[in-house]
Amino acid sequence: MDKPLKILHASLNNRVMVELRGGRGYHGTLDGYDVPHMNLVLKNAEELARGESTAKHKTIIVRGDNIIYVSP
Repeated sequence: MDKPLKILHASLNNRVMVELRGGRGYHGTLDGYDVPHMNLVLKNAEELARGESTAKHKTIIVRGDNIIYVSP
């Protein structure tokens, strides 16, 4: 079984789905992350609130302590 950071690293420059606390999330291209906090940088991201698209962002930083899961 692969370790989570290995999977995250393999997802660089690929589309990912990020689920956040409070029913929010993003679909976008993983451009980078940091190891101690798991903050993510997404490009061309679509912001979702309760499954509905609410906005599009060219670049966005997602704070790691708000993340529930990241799916490649």
